[in-house]
Amino acid sequence: MSSPLVLAFDCGTQSLRALLFNKTGDIAGKVVVKYPPHIVEKFGYAEQEAEAFSNAMYSASLQLKAENQEIWKDIKAVSVTTIRDTYVCVDAGMKPLRPIIMWYDQREAKCEDPLPVTSSAAFQLVGMTEFADQQRKITKANWIRENEPEIWAKTHKYLPLSAYMNYLLTDNALDSVASQAGHIPFDFKNKRWMGRNHVKYPVFETEKEKMPKLKEPCSVLGRITAAAAEKTGIPEGIPVIASGSDKGCESLGTGCITSDKASISFGTAASIQLVTSKYVEPQLFLPAYPAVVPNLYNPEIQVYRGYWMIEWFINELAGETRAEAAALGISVEQYLNKMLDETPIGADGLILQPYWGAELKRPEARGSIIGFTDQHTKKHIYRAIIEGINFDLMRGIKTMESRSGIRVKEITVSGGGAKNDTICQLTADMFGKPIKRIQTHEASGLGCAIAAFVGIGEFKSFEEAIQSMVHYKACFKPNMAAHKKYEKLYSHIYKRIYPRLQLLYKEMKHLKGVIK
Repeated sequence: MSSPLVLAFDCGTQSLRALLFNKTGDIAGKVVVKYPPHIVEKFGYAEQEAEAFSNAMYSASLQLKAENQEIWKDIKAVSVTTIRDTYVCVDAGMKPLRPIIMWYDQREAKCEDPLPVTSSAAFQLVGMTEFADQQRKITKANWIRENEPEIWAKTHKYLPLSAYMNYLLTDNALDSVASQAGHIPFDFKNKRWMGRNHVKYPVFETEKEKMPKLKEPCSVLGRITAAAAEKTGIPEGIPVIASGSDKGCESLGTGCITSDKASISFGTAASIQLVTSKYVEPQLFLPAYPAVVPNLYNPEIQVYRGYWMIEWFINELAGETRAEAAALGISVEQYLNKMLDETPIGADGLILQPYWGAELKRPEARGSIIGFTDQHTKKHIYRAIIEGINFDLMRGIKTMESRSGIRVKEITVSGGGAKNDTICQLTADMFGKPIKRIQTHEASGLGCAIAAFVGIGEFKSFEEAIQSMVHYKACFKPNMAAHKKYEKLYSHIYKRIYPRLQLLYKEMKHLKGVIK
């Protein structure tokens, strides 16, 4: 008797993965297709043609079918998970009107018109005026409305990338509640689009009519159309099931659905998520996102330039690393691990704040490295990068635990950095908690597949699905002596850096135009 399969499309920043999962969480087939380079018209801009995503999905699916002919007939459902805060402007015929502005694009709208009095007063009352103004400026829809009014006038729908991909498969511009995470007029607490009277609506100000209709995770969004079947090779009529955003699916894929666990994603953007049954903002004005498991939320703190910083380090500061690793007959990862092993906790007093990208609550912040002496080398800088990312994630978990009353007992990890045993052990030491790693590095795709299996009734509950599909293959126990050292570095140095540099960061931003 054949085993049912789910086809999960995991649409990332640089590439798309097409993954076939069975009910035990094993990958029966996998194809990765990279997108063309992103379009960069100006410094800080990043765009991508919508066709890059659709073509990658079609190509990956057809290749996956060609490589898995014997089991292709066992596909019972399809689901899509994508990067967040990335939207497609489409016209009345559902054709893209312009390239997609990527989530990490740094352009800003001017937003010279003041907020309505009611909203302005509300933000002023809670000391969030500056933050609200910044959120308006970095909302991509506001930039399009301001700089390309003719495009915005033609925009029939402003679709999250996930909704656009669902449309390509089903002809239905529907999306999962759990896929909503970004600069959009979404009421995260009540899981619905904001009305115009909502105090936060003027910050994002995209008409409800332009946004997709939403359905709960595990719902059927539609079925594979004849046109989609021809382009993807997926049998016509197969249901497309709502799952959630990439980070939400990662948390689910690592089995993180109870409040005693936290999920760390060591991806391009690093993040830490908790699970709560009540709506708890991780920081004031920052929403908790709807979890893939209905009735739960994922409060989250994110480091926007997370493990991207490793590639930055190699390209900008250690270009010889690849050649040196090859000369030693080891991988670049092994070479970088040697750097970690050869440097002490705290990198001999070198501390890094990883704000290489704009932070939501710290829009003026920049990256910083303090404590240099003549003994420091590139090895120390590399260790400071890894420790700096983790220090900020430590800040995140401490803040969220304080606000929610939750106490996390163990942490699951996913993303590129999670493949590395040395980094996982360092993380366990820093957090002082066990770090668990699952059987696959495709955690986002696995979470997406779990939602689909539950949606078609192959499992009665998420708990049953996780028991069958999520398997912990490694557990890194903390060295508590090392943890005590990290706690001292965090409390005495790291958490005090930003408050002391904040005024300088603001001054640097004001001087930016003068010193060009």
